[in-house]
Amino acid sequence: MIFYVSLLLSLAVALDAACPEIVNRAEWGARNGMSRALAVPVRHVFIHHTSGATCNSRDTCSKVVRQTQNYFIDSKKWADIGYNFLVGGDGRIYEGRGWKVVGAHTYGYNSDSIGIAFMGYFEQEKPSAAMMDAAKELIECGVENNFISANYQIHGHRDAKCTSCPGEALYNIIEFWPRFVRGKLPEFNC
Repeated sequence: MIFYVSLLLSLAVALDAACPEIVNRAEWGARNGMSRALAVPVRHVFIHHTSGATCNSRDTCSKVVRQTQNYFIDSKKWADIGYNFLVGGDGRIYEGRGWKVVGAHTYGYNSDSIGIAFMGYFEQEKPSAAMMDAAKELIECGVENNFISANYQIHGHRDAKCTSCPGEALYNIIEFWPRFVRGKLPEFNC
């Protein structure tokens, strides 16, 4: 019995070690949202930017996530924030809809993808190394925990929609990530 408890604790520590710090919805002060279950693992990861304010601490990033959620709910009249996760300038991940809820970030792909948004506007300015590392760790965590398929593809939002998102500076970085697929996807809508 002690062996099995020790083994389970070791596995839990191993899973946590592979994942970056994720600030959950309650911790950043999320409003209630409606959700639809996401069938996992998904085959696509879409990278976005919020085109808004940047942040550099848990308090300021939590405020930016709340503002982003308010925009989606109050202005766009959506059920919740659109992204599954957001990456803060403090190097933390902020849970949007999470691993198991269909996002509203990439039309035509929401039911088979995770949407990760970098907080800020990255047309000319690059995200910090801490942001890039956190996003990569999140994707790795998703694969290791079977939320993201082992043969996933990474795309910029612009690969599926007529938009400049995730910004030229960020797009120029992610196009060198392993598993990145450049170009317009079959469901491209412009």
